[in-house]
Amino acid sequence: MPKNLREALKGQLSDEELKQLGRAFDVIGNIAVVKLPDGLLPKKHLIGEALMQVHRHVRTVLRQTSAVRGEFRTRELELIAGEPETETTYHESGCSFKVDLAKVYFSPRLAHERLRIAQLVKPGETVTNLFAGAGCYSVVIAKHGQASRVYSIDKNPAAFDYMQENIRINKVGDRVVPILGDAREVIESRLKGKADRVLMPLPELAREFFDVALLALKPEGGVVHFYDFGEELELFAPSLKFARAAAAAKGRKVELLESRAIRSYATRVYHVVLDLKIS
Repeated sequence: MPKNLREALKGQLSDEELKQLGRAFDVIGNIAVVKLPDGLLPKKHLIGEALMQVHRHVRTVLRQTSAVRGEFRTRELELIAGEPETETTYHESGCSFKVDLAKVYFSPRLAHERLRIAQLVKPGETVTNLFAGAGCYSVVIAKHGQASRVYSIDKNPAAFDYMQENIRINKVGDRVVPILGDAREVIESRLKGKADRVLMPLPELAREFFDVALLALKPEGGVVHFYDFGEELELFAPSLKFARAAAAAKGRKVELLESRAIRSYATRVYHVVLDLKIS
C-alpha cells in the first residue's frame, strides 16, 4: 500500500505534475477536500482515486472549485471520486462534529487553535462567540474549559442546525447557548456587556465587528480573540494598530497578551490571531 499521495501516483503523473500536486488537501471525517491547479484537472479523477487508496477510511473525494465566499462563507465542491456525499462526522480533541461541507464553513486546520482558546478560558467565565459556524470552538471550549456559559451565534441557518446537533452530540447543552442571528443585532438586543471573553474566528469580518466585540464585553473589560490577516513582513503590527485605534474610539485601552500566526492563507499572507486584554 502506498505511504503517501505522491507514491500512489508515481508512474501515472509526470515528475512535473507531481511537483504541482503540493499538499493542498484536508481529510475531514471520511471526506477529503482537495484544491488542484488547472494543469492537473485532466487527472482529477486519478488523483481522487489515489487519495482514497492512501487514506483507506476516505469514502468521498471532493475538489474545491471556488474560493470560500458569500454571506455564509461556503465554497463550491465537485465530486471527483467515491460516494456523492458532503455531510460527514469529524473528531477533534475528544469532541465529535457533524458538518455538511457544502453548507457550512469548516477547517480541520484550526484544531490546535480551538483547543488553545479552550485552555485559556478561566473557571466561571462567560464567553461570547460572534461567528460560531457549526459550533466547533464553542463545543471545544465547553468540553475543555470551565466556562459557565458560551453564547454561540451564527446567521447561517444550516450552520445553526449543525451547531444545535453538535451541542447535543457532545452533551454541552447546559453551557452552550446556540443563537441564530446577525452578531451585531444579537449583541445589541440581548447580550450587551455580558462577556468576559469574546471570540471573533472569522478574519474576513473581524474588523467590521470589532466595535460589536467591545460592546459584548462586561463594562470592566475582558479578553478579545481578534482574528485577522497579516502580511509576511508585518504580521501583527497593522492588526494591533487597528485594534488600538478602534478601542480608543470607544474609550477603551488594549494590551496585547499574545499574537500568533495560525496558518498560511495566500502567498505571503497569514491567518493571525491577537489575544487582546481590553480595559
